[in-house]
Amino acid sequence: MTQHIQFWLRNARYTALPQSTLPAVLAVSMAYKQQGFSWLYALLAVAGVLIGHLGINLFDDYFDYRKKESGYRNQLVREGMRARIAKCEYLTSGKATLKQLLGACILFCSLALIIGWVIFLKRGEVVFYLMLITAILGFSYSGPPLRLSYKGLGELQTGLMFGPLLIAGVYYAACGSWNFSLLFISIPVGLLVANILYTHSIMDYEPDLKVGKMTLAVLLKNKSMMLIVLGLFLLVSYVFVGYGIFAHILPTRYWAVMITLPMAFSLLYLMIQFKKNPHKKFAPRFWMGPMPNWERIEKAGISWFMVRWCLARNLLSLFCLIIMIVNCFIS
Repeated sequence: MTQHIQFWLRNARYTALPQSTLPAVLAVSMAYKQQGFSWLYALLAVAGVLIGHLGINLFDDYFDYRKKESGYRNQLVREGMRARIAKCEYLTSGKATLKQLLGACILFCSLALIIGWVIFLKRGEVVFYLMLITAILGFSYSGPPLRLSYKGLGELQTGLMFGPLLIAGVYYAACGSWNFSLLFISIPVGLLVANILYTHSIMDYEPDLKVGKMTLAVLLKNKSMMLIVLGLFLLVSYVFVGYGIFAHILPTRYWAVMITLPMAFSLLYLMIQFKKNPHKKFAPRFWMGPMPNWERIEKAGISWFMVRWCLARNLLSLFCLIIMIVNCFIS
């Protein structure tokens, strides 16, 4: 039983959970001093977010595999083109069937919906509408009829889900109210989440273009424009926080997030270098955050990808952690 659970957690890409966990816990840290705060409903909301995230990841595999897109990276590697790893290996290897995958998708999403229903009974219709919008967007990432990730909208959809919608939903579940200041944190967080996927799509531009997968990078086409949009994702994130502080919407303690600026500059620099010379290697630096198992990553030949992807992920992580810390320990 334990091995079965671990099998599906791996397939659901639990390593991507920080993209939802940290924004969710951040929302709790912003809500816990508010009137009406409940640890029970805060923890239920976080659990629902995590389980729902895993379900969405599995649905992404399900629809990709049905669309026959999952094996294209192996083909590209055989043709000599740089690509990361094969997707849906557990399906292509026969370790699981498409029917079993669908069952796992339904199980994860049903658990998330049950948790959401419990919160709805306490907090009311606002939770219902947030759940409905999030569920539709999550399903539509790769599911019909919208298939947003195939139309260059997947990055923005994910940013909206894991930024404004997630933070507003968890905050409301935790304390039963809403605060205008959330916008000036949830939008930057959403942009940094979208930036993780966008960084990925820039590096996978050629493979995605070859198989006709329409990511935001493929939609933009122009390499200079790709970097400009990346810079805007990063710039707007910090501008929103800065404006919120100057306008007295956010407390001055939130200036602490500027500690992450070196990571943002490093990411932009590495992506510029990737477009100039994708084969140039870069070793991790302390300001880039943790990048475990680096020797194994280098042996696998994916250090060019992981140094940039991990940096984008670590930027989001530290950004959220700093806000959590100042909310909890600085008044």
